[in-house]
Amino acid sequence: MCLSQYCHGWRRLALATPLLGAGVAATASAAGNYEFLAAPQTDLNRVFRLDKATGEVGACQYGLKEGSSIGVTLCYPPGEGAKAGTFSEYALVASRHTGEGGVFRVDLRSGMMSICFVLNESSVVCTPQAK
Repeated sequence: MCLSQYCHGWRRLALATPLLGAGVAATASAAGNYEFLAAPQTDLNRVFRLDKATGEVGACQYGLKEGSSIGVTLCYPPGEGAKAGTFSEYALVASRHTGEGGVFRVDLRSGMMSICFVLNESSVVCTPQAK
């Protein structure tokens, strides 16, 4: 039995700790919503980015900048078919074809697939989903 005024504070802390833990777990599960995958093409330094919940696909690669020894990061925004879609569970899969500059976007819940690639060095596009 506690006779001090501090016991009430400890009791409140003990009751609040599980709630704080649940909040931290929810934040941690929201983090890591992206997946990254390099294009299988061996002479291309392109990496695709996927939002695993919405299926949105973008890509970035290294580019040379005239007059600079560092270079730049060139990023391509989602274009036709690559923008956020139906909420699901998506993943990226690379083929083993060393000349392939694109990647497969798969919907793990429905089994639907599309192929995503950079079109005309302007944006990422994806083919219509098929099964």
